[in-house]
Amino acid sequence: MTGLHPKLLLVFVGISHDIARVLDGVNEVAGGVPLIGCSTHGEISAAGPRDGSVVVTALGGAGFSVATAVATDVSGRQREAGAEVAETVTAVGDQPYKALIMLTDGLTRNQEDILRGAYSVVGASVPLFGGAAGDGWQMRCTYQLHGDKVLTDSVVAATIASDAPIAVGVRHGWSKVGEPMVVTSCGGGRVFTLDDEPAMDVYLRRLGAPQETYRDAAAFSQFALSRPVGVARRSGEELRNLSTEVDIEGRSLGGGGDIPLGGLTWLMEGDEESILAATSAVCSDAIDALHGHAPIGLLTFSCAALRAVLGDEGIVRECERLAKVADGVPFAGFYTYGEIARTRGIDGFHNQTLVVLALA
Repeated sequence: MTGLHPKLLLVFVGISHDIARVLDGVNEVAGGVPLIGCSTHGEISAAGPRDGSVVVTALGGAGFSVATAVATDVSGRQREAGAEVAETVTAVGDQPYKALIMLTDGLTRNQEDILRGAYSVVGASVPLFGGAAGDGWQMRCTYQLHGDKVLTDSVVAATIASDAPIAVGVRHGWSKVGEPMVVTSCGGGRVFTLDDEPAMDVYLRRLGAPQETYRDAAAFSQFALSRPVGVARRSGEELRNLSTEVDIEGRSLGGGGDIPLGGLTWLMEGDEESILAATSAVCSDAIDALHGHAPIGLLTFSCAALRAVLGDEGIVRECERLAKVADGVPFAGFYTYGEIARTRGIDGFHNQTLVVLALA
């Protein structure tokens, strides 16, 4: 934060901590400053990537206003929850630049419906930004923080409004491979058939996967981690990670977000260099979108699956890329179970992607 007037705290906490005690400690120091946050799959800051740390970012200063909200018991009413927290757009000042920051439960299905609900309230003029909370790859329970409350199955959010520009960037480092596939049967967040064949078999055959991936869940998960699929959207491809919800018996694909019936999907490929090139590019995109105003801070949310592809040394290089483009500007964030960045269209939920919010 630049200045002496904090208006919002964002708290990212490693899952190994007693999160309630961490929150109590932050609030004791913060003295009533509005707060949102979540548990993570690792934390990001200018000091580098970490596990088991606590990262606190303060936003504020003159010409800046904030309103926070929480929606609970989200499963089964995702669209309504998104609309509820988006109502904060009516509670901020009349500053010309706004954004809605959302932190969701990373184990909640149909995250896109949360964004659609928010979009129904804020419309196209307010970008959406955020991420899905993690639990260190345990896939048991993630936590969301609002004020002095530790929650699950929730969405916490803050609308921020500023006299200075706010910009959102989103990029991935993956490229299409081969011809598109059509989703011919799906439901409950899973794809059952692609081109009228069992989805898993089409996916593996097209990639020339080793035989063990057809029958062993662990082998499939490891193989799929670096081979997401892209879903066609008007704003470009949205990535979907297929490594976390493996269905060997049913031969379906799932995990990481919606893949709609009749939609076009592509196999995607990439490597460390293409991913790191996207890291540099998205940071530059967000800063350039400030239209000549100097950035004072960046929020940087990256994917847990992307982290697994890069490895421990790769995520150090990822933070080095962020630091180079930021050029002394502070940045912070976390490794998510899904990234939120909507600047065009209604959707904006991503996997294996880096999203950046830049503040001037």
